[in-house]
Amino acid sequence: MASSQSSVLRLRPRRAPTTDISPWRLGGLSVTQLARRVYAEVWADELPDRAAALSYYFLFALFPGLLFLTALIGLVPSPELMVKFMGYVADVLPEDAASLINKTLAEVVRGAGRGVLSIGAVAALWAASAAMGSMMNALNAAYEVEDPRPWWTRRLLSVVLTIGFSLFVVTAMVLLVFGPKIGEIVAGWLGLGWLFTEVWNIASWPVVICFALTGIALVYYFAPAAQQHWKWVTPGSVFVLVVWLAASSGLRLYVRYFGNYNATYGSIGGVILLLLWFYVSSLVLLVGAEINSEIENAAARRGNPEAKAAGELEAPADRRQAG
Repeated sequence: MASSQSSVLRLRPRRAPTTDISPWRLGGLSVTQLARRVYAEVWADELPDRAAALSYYFLFALFPGLLFLTALIGLVPSPELMVKFMGYVADVLPEDAASLINKTLAEVVRGAGRGVLSIGAVAALWAASAAMGSMMNALNAAYEVEDPRPWWTRRLLSVVLTIGFSLFVVTAMVLLVFGPKIGEIVAGWLGLGWLFTEVWNIASWPVVICFALTGIALVYYFAPAAQQHWKWVTPGSVFVLVVWLAASSGLRLYVRYFGNYNATYGSIGGVILLLLWFYVSSLVLLVGAEINSEIENAAARRGNPEAKAAGELEAPADRRQAG
């Protein structure tokens, strides 16, 4: 009897580990388990401190980045585009911080000629890319890896990612500002009526959201030294977009109804608000990367041959062959 049972056990096929590393499976974790692990790793990887450093870099890269963006938007034949862009900035930031950015950027643009502005945009791009380089270091900490790439590769990648983000912003702005006009032109070409134009205008917002999710996915894919699997949308990127919008709105409401920073800090209240907004944005971005990292770590612990464990730059070849 025992021999027959052992033969049955030998004949039963061994279940191979799954190679599907879809992040939406959460690595086999429940939402509660994932939240606990992410919370623990946020403190273990010192992400709040790294977000503070990142917000400092963002503050110093802000106006060089806006200067480069101004030159880039200048290539689009519309004087309203920069005004619309700053209007959307004012919708996200607290009023004092948005007013500070508007005033300072206007002074910079007014004091520079078009040729000087174009030349300065190149230097501004280099300065703005320092913030992206700091983000790369912070994302490496979230994935618990050492970056083996030479410094010039990291700097070149930070410049490319900065340009990519700027192009995403300009494209999204063109869609928002010229979306209705583009819809009318397309409807005229296709011989469609007003209904198509209305649908087009409504669909422009999901397109902008897709641009935002793609931009986050590009940073999560290229910035860390750890090898990534390309996913258009991940739990981390969705978390970043939703929580960032909620946090930005919450900060605006808090400042409007509860916190008078100008009365407390005087003329530097706008700077403090801007730093606070950068800190919240940086922390949310790093937590989103930590979510994706913990999901993949959990998948590796459960035997997925394509997933990376904590501290691995890529899944080991022997594990992939065994899978």
